[in-house]
Amino acid sequence: MPQRRPSMQMLGTAMICAMLLGGCNRQHANADAEANANRPLPASRDVDASMAGVTPMAERVAVLGLLNKRNGLVRDVTLKPGESLRIGRAVVRLRACERTAQWEWPGEVGAFVQLDVLNLSNNRWQRNFSGWLFKNRPERNIIQHPIYDVFVRSCTMSWPGERPVPSGDAPAPAERAAPPAPNDDSTERAPQSPDTTAPVAPATAPAPATDSPPKAAD
Repeated sequence: MPQRRPSMQMLGTAMICAMLLGGCNRQHANADAEANANRPLPASRDVDASMAGVTPMAERVAVLGLLNKRNGLVRDVTLKPGESLRIGRAVVRLRACERTAQWEWPGEVGAFVQLDVLNLSNNRWQRNFSGWLFKNRPERNIIQHPIYDVFVRSCTMSWPGERPVPSGDAPAPAERAAPPAPNDDSTERAPQSPDTTAPVAPATAPAPATDSPPKAAD
């Protein structure tokens, strides 16, 4: 007996069913992908364990040096992340600081610093520098300004497992603000900065604290 060929109507019906099934599968796949994307990631226990015992960013203390190239004066300024200080036409603001652990070599100390300078031509503050500065490798990031320069002296913090530093080897504490000098280098309250974006610290440094009102010199 001759075999019957499937009619065009049957073929069309089969194709429509296949298309409907494929569309349903794609919808389920998209829904599953969206649900997985919105699902919160589990917290990393390794990261939490590695940061346990590290001094929080808001409690760290950095000592910065501000150099006036005109008169050669250097002012040591002690700041916490989020604090700032105005000296003359310059405002030094600290966003973050970090140092390597005692067992890491070579050791390094870094600070995320912002330098604002008052432009006398239009009486406006201008952001001259914003970035990380390093004590032992200052050439990695340079402040290019004809009058002012900033460098890192220290960052007081601790890592878990470190040994206490003997009192005889501890550096002398820097002044919270340098004494005022005449003319261009008088120390005043720093203006508020509109920038509230926290910098990304290198390696595993935690995010710095938000800005706090700048402090006046002692």
